[in-house]
Amino acid sequence: MPRIGLSTSSVYPESTAHAFSYAAETGYDAVEVMVGIDALSQQVEAVEKLIDHHQLPVCAVHAPCLLFTQRVWGIEPWGKLERSAEMATAVGAEVVVVHPPFRWQREYAAGFVEGIAALEESTGIAFAVENMYPWRASRGKVEMYQPGRDPSAEEYANATIDLSHAAIAKDDPVAMAERLGERLRHVHLTDGTDSAKDEHLVPGRGDIGADTFLHHLARSGFGGEVVLEINTRRCNSHEERLADLRESLEFAQRHLAATAVES
Repeated sequence: MPRIGLSTSSVYPESTAHAFSYAAETGYDAVEVMVGIDALSQQVEAVEKLIDHHQLPVCAVHAPCLLFTQRVWGIEPWGKLERSAEMATAVGAEVVVVHPPFRWQREYAAGFVEGIAALEESTGIAFAVENMYPWRASRGKVEMYQPGRDPSAEEYANATIDLSHAAIAKDDPVAMAERLGERLRHVHLTDGTDSAKDEHLVPGRGDIGADTFLHHLARSGFGGEVVLEINTRRCNSHEERLADLRESLEFAQRHLAATAVES
């Protein structure tokens, strides 16, 4: 089976340090570090100490390219990606997860596909570009990403599929995975419904078909990382958050293994 990791964003508003603790307690294989407003997530030495303390590897670094992390590590987008690659190299991760540019980042977007390829060549790190979704407005949907929200439509060497994003966009994640083939390097396992919100539900609580998607990964011999990226902000206690993280891990293990047994 692929290694199953936990994104540090899954325990927000708790810290990166708490995420490592939860991952160790529940039995995840690895951690994906979301570089964000938590100062610890921005510091290589701090992350290295967490790796050593919990004996858990970092499988990926998520670059600070969300709206609320626009000023983390400066405002120059290529500089952010270079620093993400430096962190990944330092902590032993092979993947940097990155979103496509917002459409108002015109210069960045114009050379994005070629720039990503150049960064992969120079750093040896896989920049797995993530699928995104149209924003919903009163007059309909607005495409907010350039050159596009679907990585299978571009010539990226590596891509990430996020199931919550697929749910908002009403994209079929299995069909997207088939289009990507071996270029699918990374997965954000979660769930969603036909909602305007990026829900990031515990897998199995939405209707995007997370179980079917995992079966496809197992049958196709997917060799990348499966990372749980869920929203636990409504959890009122450590025990409640722990239960959601444990349920998510068990869902991934069950459906990846079930297909192996069937075959």
